[in-house]
Amino acid sequence: MMFDTLVIGAGWAGLTAAARLTEAGQRVQVVEKSRGPGGRSATRRDDKNRFDHGAQYFTARSAAFGRQIQQWRDDGWIEKWTPRLAVLGGDGGHRDTENVQRFVAVPGMNGVCRRLAEGLECRFRSRVERLEFEAHWTAMLEDGEVIEARRVLVTAPPAQAAALLGPTHPLHGELAGTVFHPCITLMAAFERALEPRFDAAFVNDDPTLDWIARNSSKPGRSGECWVAHATAEWSRAHLEEDVESLAAALAPALCARLEVPEASLKSVAAHRWRYAQAAAPRQDGVLVHAEQRLVVAGDWLAGSRVEGAWSSGRKAADWLAGTG
Repeated sequence: MMFDTLVIGAGWAGLTAAARLTEAGQRVQVVEKSRGPGGRSATRRDDKNRFDHGAQYFTARSAAFGRQIQQWRDDGWIEKWTPRLAVLGGDGGHRDTENVQRFVAVPGMNGVCRRLAEGLECRFRSRVERLEFEAHWTAMLEDGEVIEARRVLVTAPPAQAAALLGPTHPLHGELAGTVFHPCITLMAAFERALEPRFDAAFVNDDPTLDWIARNSSKPGRSGECWVAHATAEWSRAHLEEDVESLAAALAPALCARLEVPEASLKSVAAHRWRYAQAAAPRQDGVLVHAEQRLVVAGDWLAGSRVEGAWSSGRKAADWLAGTG
């Protein structure tokens, strides 16, 4: 079967584009290597605990995204999050902590992506190993299956997109040269409810952590669950260590900030994000190879953030909808 468009990646950019193209009447196939949608807006369940271990929340800077947020609120997909927010160690540029409206998907940060995926043709646990173009696109999957499509949208991180297209592709150099910061995330569950001074904090005076959040303070969550993000520098230095060692190294830093003993922890786990955030986000929105009906999209092309991924996906869909 020949698809109109193959979308690689089921994060915000890929699913936004796929939904828009499907509404325009295209036959779209989404392929995602992970077991579910969401990309870096990820949620992990552990027994009765739930951790948003990737993107923590989203905001609206544009009128278009503001309208989309209102629609999702009306549909019950997202809710406003109003944490007691602290800035530890100087403002570090965070001067609008009380005025910014923050939103989260419910019951987890992957909630919107899950709902978008429900109306699309999505294949999970499917990894594209190679892309070839000759009149149309052919995608070779890890399991040996082949998918053919007239157009392709790639929303994988730039290094992975470059590997898919190959070293001779005109976009390879631009993609391969894009630098991303890594991030190690700590997920910590406590035995009983804590009495912290804050629900979330930007940390500006710590070489180990730069963000702490009480995940259970978000709407639709329960338990005493906390998420902490390591700094880019610490993450890069420890990136190749096993996740058990990473969790053990970060847990004392979190407990120190919360002023609680490590013995109060019930469980800890860590996750390694190799491509957490672009070092120098761009504003192009998309990269296009018109002759091959190829688009590359992602938050890194639109200023980062969830809103950037959404706007990049919309721009990609608009371009692909106009191609022959």
